[in-house]
Amino acid sequence: MTEASPRVYLDHAATTPMLPEAVEAMTAHLGRVGNPSSLHASGRDARRVVEESRERIAHAMGCRPGEVVFTSGGTEADNLAVKGVHWARTTADADRTRILSTSIEHHAVLDPLHWLSERGASVELLPVDDAGRLDLVALEDRIEVDPASVSLLSVMWANNEVGTLQPVEAVVALARRHGIPVHTDAVQAVGATAVDFAASGVDALTMTGHKVGGPFGVGALLARRELQLTPLVHGGGQERDVRSGTIDAPAIAGFAAAVEISVKEREHRASHLAELRDDLVRRVLAEVPDVQLSGEGASLLPGHAHLRFPVVKGIRC
Repeated sequence: MTEASPRVYLDHAATTPMLPEAVEAMTAHLGRVGNPSSLHASGRDARRVVEESRERIAHAMGCRPGEVVFTSGGTEADNLAVKGVHWARTTADADRTRILSTSIEHHAVLDPLHWLSERGASVELLPVDDAGRLDLVALEDRIEVDPASVSLLSVMWANNEVGTLQPVEAVVALARRHGIPVHTDAVQAVGATAVDFAASGVDALTMTGHKVGGPFGVGALLARRELQLTPLVHGGGQERDVRSGTIDAPAIAGFAAAVEISVKEREHRASHLAELRDDLVRRVLAEVPDVQLSGEGASLLPGHAHLRFPVVKGIRC
């Protein structure tokens, strides 16, 4: 028998290996008992872990601690942003029935949009160019049709398939003229490119632990304090009364450690990844000249290489 070859894992766009520091931070609290909502000493100890983690994430992401709303991951954060903002806006003004987004969003955004469209929302998916970039002219045209009817604009920070970075600042500038809140799914972007919540001008931003070397099952929606959100889940009123449920202190500790390290080491890691990515692309093109590289001419995430093989059908493993 021959010894099996070691597996090489390359699909970090799907999930990342946990960083040792995140594992250490998480496991340090797994054996400790205490509900962060309890008032006794054990509860206060658990709450201290959560709040210190919240502060670490806020510092790394350029936001205030009170703007970090913990969730079970990116999907819940996207749902809270899309549904929560839309419901809050339509409750305040019944004429705000339109939601603008793009055709290349992750299903964590597209599926909630489809669900809302079946319940009265008017969802408009904007086109992108050949490199996967949002068409800003089309966006401006759709806003100008009737700005007062738009409840929300949701545009991902970076595409999970091609790796194309979207013009977030330009999107915010267009939306701000008409007081339209902007949500961005930054799950792929955090730790891979510069992401600063306050500087970006967005009103809500989605992030998750397992894309930055943290654990599964934990993420956050960064949401400006003044942004009105209608809760999806009702219960104990945790997380600013918009995300009820017992808070997972160990997972949040691991999440915070991963975010802190991935942001701190981003520049060095991005440079190394870009070199590896470019070398891979060169080698593939040298062997298979008819391969087509997606996203040429656009700013891309450093670890993404999207290659199309014209005579091969795509498969899902």
